[in-house]
Amino acid sequence: MKRWWILALFVLAPALAQVNVTFWHSMDGPAGEAIDRFAERFNAAQSDYRVVPRYVGDYREAETKLIAALRTGSAPVLYQAEIAFFPRLVAEGTVQPLDAFTGGLDPEFVADFFEAPWNYGVVDGVRYGLPFNTSTPVLFYNADALRTLRLPVPGDWKTFEDDALKLTTRRSKGFIAILDSWIFEAMVTSRGGSLVTADGRPNFASPEAVDALAMLRRLVDKKAAIPRNLAEAQFAQLDFVRTKGMMVFASIANWPAAEKYSFAFELGVAPVPREPGGKVPMGGAELVVLKGASAEEARGAFAFWRFLMQPENLVEWIHASYYVPLRRSVLPLLEDFYAENPYRKVAFEQIARAVPRPRVPQFAVWRDYLDEALEKALKGRTDPRQALEEAQKKALEVR
Repeated sequence: MKRWWILALFVLAPALAQVNVTFWHSMDGPAGEAIDRFAERFNAAQSDYRVVPRYVGDYREAETKLIAALRTGSAPVLYQAEIAFFPRLVAEGTVQPLDAFTGGLDPEFVADFFEAPWNYGVVDGVRYGLPFNTSTPVLFYNADALRTLRLPVPGDWKTFEDDALKLTTRRSKGFIAILDSWIFEAMVTSRGGSLVTADGRPNFASPEAVDALAMLRRLVDKKAAIPRNLAEAQFAQLDFVRTKGMMVFASIANWPAAEKYSFAFELGVAPVPREPGGKVPMGGAELVVLKGASAEEARGAFAFWRFLMQPENLVEWIHASYYVPLRRSVLPLLEDFYAENPYRKVAFEQIARAVPRPRVPQFAVWRDYLDEALEKALKGRTDPRQALEEAQKKALEVR
């Protein structure tokens, strides 16, 4: 009997030694399904680590859950941190430095990454984040409607406003305005402005921001736009699919989820309109290892990230999510995917003029004030400048 127990312990020892790597993420739909597949394949390919992925809601919901988990000591090992939330985690000492892992990477592997997503994970010379999903905002539009009216795809903001007005009828609006700080940020940076000054202060009442919000207010006043806040995101999607709105800004990553609907029109995708010298804000998230993770758990998290970065996995990820390729060597593997529908490449083509979201820890709080300002100006009757000045005042009080 004793020999049986000894044999059983010997056989079970590798399984008992396996390290669990809990992974909280905000990817649902096809992207979430891809993450589950990656975890299953990674777990089957080796016996040291077991990645346990868990969908914890959209970025805002995930942030709330993480903050609560950090207080109770129940945080995951690996976390998908939206890039505006990422600097706050670093400033609060919540995530681990990862230079000990990335320092051993092959220089050719590192050089294969596009600079913008690779560099974002470094704060004050220390790497805390690993690139995972990178996007840019794009303009989704009803191509049939523009073609019928012989309207140009808007490349600047005057053309955009003109198109929105001309696309408006008794049953349809020209534009669906999503009241979200990232989308509004795109309208500001594409005009050559910024929501944060070079020295890290809120810049919500800048000329470019006031101009952007005033344009949106004009469209609402002329009944050419439907304002939708973040809680109404699903309604906004349905507005577009059902041709109640003809144009809408969103992340390129919203496209796969929208494909579950049947479009009765040709879906067009275009870059964000911009003025000379204008930019677009980079979106997406970084993978971070939480402070409470053990050395072995951190090692397992890094091994899983390395697995995700394999070219064949990146190709599968982009097919599922439409996010931007992170590595140059992946581009030839995506030629057929982009050739099948050239619109899929719009977000990637904007990366050359993409800028990081404000790398200020307080911005994760400031953006809530900005969302409030957008709603007051476009769903209420507050003057655009006044709404932005109120948001600026609240942001200045955050320490």
